[in-house]
Amino acid sequence: MTRPDLVVRSRRTVTPEGERPAAVAVQGEKITGLYDYAAPLDAAEDIDLRDLALLPGLVDTHVHVNEPGRTHWEGFDSATRAAAAGGVTTIIDMPLNSLPPTVDVAAFEVKLRAARGQCHVDVGFWGGAVPGNAKDLAPLRERGVYGFKCFLSPSGVEEFPPLTPGEVRQAMAEIAAFGGVLVVHAEDPALLAEPSGPTYREFLDSRPGASERSAVEQVVRLAAETGVRAHILHVSSAECLDVLEAAQADGVRVTAETCPHYLTLAAERVPEGATAYKCCPPIRSEANRDLLWDGLARGVLSCVVSDHSPSTAELKVPDFAAAWGGIASLQLGLPAIWTEAARRGYGLADVVRWMSANPAAMAEISGKGAIKVGNDADLVAFDPHADNLIDASLLHHKNAVTPYHGSTLKGAVLTTWLRGRPVDGVPHGRFLLGEQ
Repeated sequence: MTRPDLVVRSRRTVTPEGERPAAVAVQGEKITGLYDYAAPLDAAEDIDLRDLALLPGLVDTHVHVNEPGRTHWEGFDSATRAAAAGGVTTIIDMPLNSLPPTVDVAAFEVKLRAARGQCHVDVGFWGGAVPGNAKDLAPLRERGVYGFKCFLSPSGVEEFPPLTPGEVRQAMAEIAAFGGVLVVHAEDPALLAEPSGPTYREFLDSRPGASERSAVEQVVRLAAETGVRAHILHVSSAECLDVLEAAQADGVRVTAETCPHYLTLAAERVPEGATAYKCCPPIRSEANRDLLWDGLARGVLSCVVSDHSPSTAELKVPDFAAAWGGIASLQLGLPAIWTEAARRGYGLADVVRWMSANPAAMAEISGKGAIKVGNDADLVAFDPHADNLIDASLLHHKNAVTPYHGSTLKGAVLTTWLRGRPVDGVPHGRFLLGEQ
């Protein structure tokens, strides 16, 4: 056996087979062996975490970095620092909220130039499907985006308009022809309304769960017709679950995700004026939250990703009708989910499946998402018992706005390794480009 560069040992190593004592050997950037916890291995560096957990780096396929154009909201340096601090070693950047949006190859090149040399974790990219750019989808895929995002309702930024049902079908047919994936913000605009006032209840009433269900029904029908692989983003309403479950049972190629805020927060506990909680679709009731957990446990929802959508504090005015809708939580997803998962009787292996293995599989990112031989040595030392008092001002997010401020979460990331090297403040993340 070649002498490993690094061995990391833990009595709580989370592998695809479950949690067990193990020693993980790393040579260069790859995992080269999994051994008994106490195996004698002559490594250049040997780290024993003892009862601290060793996880694979998390994979967050839903991150709004916003650079270029809205870099004062977030940027590649700050976003990827936050990711690493939260145990996330791979992100996929969304195509909107940057200027220009990633809707053609020229715009993608602008984004790549903006990100170059700034990334502390590995970064992939989604392209956008908007009215009139069907001809740009195949070239974007060839250049390396992992798939395409569209909206069925207004996105909140005028440069990224929604698709009509006919345009969705056209995009699906185009994407199916080259074997891609369409990821969909699914709210039916016909069932949305302007909030009737500034309170959270009025905002919530303006975006009912029925709007999500109706949009998911449309996506399922069109995916069945075209054969495209479709993925429903940020499911907040349990009204979608039976539609998704039936479609999956019928062989429709549709998967779905939810987010930490839908699994850990509840409408009943949103303070009035606390617009750090505002997002679209909205945080719903405690009873709805319980049903989302059930859908996750049954595999109807397969991924838990952040939908990190930050903004400046000035845009979070204390009026739910007027405030920017987006939650900043990239650094906090792991402790937030672990806190609630542990309370409900789930283990670290479940969390890793939802937050690492399944997102990597959904986006078809090779070499990520699991501690196994041949994969990148993306590793996280995690203390599952630590009490973690959240101070927004200490986060790496560019703007100190998060609904978790002041809460105590369970679990803390101690060290993050990217391809065998500790993330140490020097950017050594790479661009991950899909099949070209």
